[in-house]
Amino acid sequence: MYEAVEAFQAYIASSLLREIAAAVTVFIFFLVFRKIFVKYIFKIILKLTKRTKTDLDDNILLSFESPLGYFFLVLGLYFSLSILPLTAYQDMLLLELFRALIVILVTWGFYNFIGTFLFWELGRKFGIELDKILIPFLVKMLRLILVALALIIIADEWGYNISAFITGLGLGGLAISLAAKDALANIIGGIVILTEKPFSIGDWIYTPSVEGTVEDISFRSTRVRTFAQALVTVPNSTLAGESITNWTRMGKRRITFNLRVTLTTPKEKLKRCVQKIRDMLENHPEIHKETIFVRFDQFNESSLDIFLYFFTVTTIWGEFLRVKEDVNFKIMEILEQEGVSIAFPSRSVYLETPVDVNRHVQGEQDNI
Repeated sequence: MYEAVEAFQAYIASSLLREIAAAVTVFIFFLVFRKIFVKYIFKIILKLTKRTKTDLDDNILLSFESPLGYFFLVLGLYFSLSILPLTAYQDMLLLELFRALIVILVTWGFYNFIGTFLFWELGRKFGIELDKILIPFLVKMLRLILVALALIIIADEWGYNISAFITGLGLGGLAISLAAKDALANIIGGIVILTEKPFSIGDWIYTPSVEGTVEDISFRSTRVRTFAQALVTVPNSTLAGESITNWTRMGKRRITFNLRVTLTTPKEKLKRCVQKIRDMLENHPEIHKETIFVRFDQFNESSLDIFLYFFTVTTIWGEFLRVKEDVNFKIMEILEQEGVSIAFPSRSVYLETPVDVNRHVQGEQDNI
């Protein structure tokens, strides 16, 4: 009897060893196949898709490249563990784990696929022009929905009551909304910014809160890079309630100032200066021709003021400064040609009783 028991135990042990060896062999096979697939088969398929007219199939393959590699790893692990003598509960647990991992891998692939390219491709195909600031917002929103759906599917797979969970969210909705009212206000502000489109990514904007170049907009905030290279994060609710000046969308850029010349400038010279400056601006290739004002404006305390008001064609800051400098040099040339001097603040004092300078100096000497 004892020998029979030992023989049975030896048989069980040898059978278990064979199953473990078979499981290890199956797992190694999938590891090798995974390496072959990633290194050779996938590249061959990618070369075939590159011959098509669209880039959509290429991006689908590239999005699922990493998930596919891990899929063979998960598949090998599942089949190798299935060979082992597991209990009914362990088999069910293994199957649920396998299904959850498949959902995660599929979600991972679609998460990669939902990107900027997808919206540009759809917009190009259907002739829809999408804003640069709208696309990142849609990408983040769809990815968030995708992850939420994956979590719901996995929770349902593991036997959690999703209906009760959603009902619980409904009952606690009031408390959540009160706690998250600022976040909700920022999301609504982001939607307002997206619909009204006061600016896009890359635009130079000015608000009471910040001035700089827009880098990104998210559900909660907008990131602006200042000219000092600091990154400022402004809540969307704040931006939506402020006046926003978009300097990038200017059609032209204004220059206005008063040119002050000396009070002793003769009338004819002043007229010629005004006319020559006006002609110079009207013939300047980088000055907007629509609005140009050059007028003798007023008599100041120490000068005669010529008012200038015009616009440059360019709106780029560096180019604008260059054009402004060129105009200033040309105005200086005109004044030099006419022999007119620029006035500086001064005041003349007139005495009713003339002062005898010689007598005053003699008195000072006597005191000494």
